[in-house]
Amino acid sequence: MSHNGEYAAHIAMEKRMAAYKNRIERLEALLRLIPSQNRKEDCPTPATLLARLAGLYAGHANDTARHRAIQRDLEELLGDGRIEAVNPGGKPLRYRRTRYEIDPYTQEYARRTMRELVDNALSPQLLETLWPQLCDPEGGLGLGEDRLRILGDNQRLLPAAIRDGVLADALEALANMRTLKIGYRNRQDQHTQPTLHPQALLQRGPRLYLFALKDDEDEPVRMYALHRITRSEVGEGHARTAPDFDLQTAIASGEADFGSGERLELRLRVRGYVADLLRECPLEAEQIMEDEPEDSDFDAQVRATVPGTGQLLRWLLGCGDKVEVLEPAEYRHVIRVQVAKMAEIYA
Repeated sequence: MSHNGEYAAHIAMEKRMAAYKNRIERLEALLRLIPSQNRKEDCPTPATLLARLAGLYAGHANDTARHRAIQRDLEELLGDGRIEAVNPGGKPLRYRRTRYEIDPYTQEYARRTMRELVDNALSPQLLETLWPQLCDPEGGLGLGEDRLRILGDNQRLLPAAIRDGVLADALEALANMRTLKIGYRNRQDQHTQPTLHPQALLQRGPRLYLFALKDDEDEPVRMYALHRITRSEVGEGHARTAPDFDLQTAIASGEADFGSGERLELRLRVRGYVADLLRECPLEAEQIMEDEPEDSDFDAQVRATVPGTGQLLRWLLGCGDKVEVLEPAEYRHVIRVQVAKMAEIYA
């Protein structure tokens, strides 16, 4: 073979290898976007997948050619048994990954990714950051609601009603660092019309709250309940940033539950299921738990330093006779008063 012939053969081989590599990348990208879920409405159509992976099919001449290309890739995945149609004969078809998909490279990627996510979440004990990533179909680990659900340990309530457009306006203002002009009705039914400078958005239980600076005030960052906003409009002005505000710090210090950030030296006597719970799930990392004497009505005594919040008070009251607050004295007094009021109702 001549030198020119060898060069041409080499170029042709490189092109075939590049095409093969591109095809593998497209198939793996498609698999990462196709969840292994049972609900038909969660399963994507070819058009949905093409919109998400437009860059991988950009080399084709037009929309028709791109659609044919992604359809060929989907048919290859169907033929290999790696995906299946959830609505055979339907238009458009919707796809989900089969639970028997055994590609070793995908399995190894998923295994390593899941272990990294779990290790990163367990070390600071922040499991709430783990679940959304495991459920995300784009990460290749889309477990779905048929196999993973997260339930709180409190009474589930319906979310507070939010006026149309308020949440979208709050998110837009927050994402684009714009001011937010609102009408607001507080708990005393007083109406104001402040201009807010959004800092963060938080869902606490069934309610959504916006952390924001108000008008020209520098401090403090306040919490505004979205269900109390009567009207909203994204402003043209650039939102000011509170230099000392940090959402994680606000949550950790109890500000998310209208606490002052004060930390309490809490001392309790516990028994029954509460004693078991606190042995397995401490109030904080430095919690101290010691057994009570054998003749005690309680199982253990607990000492911990925790933020003083409404959530803490509600939890202590919810534990009923399984908890006795010893310190601080003001908390013991508050609980005594609340319990007396409850007893009057049921007398």
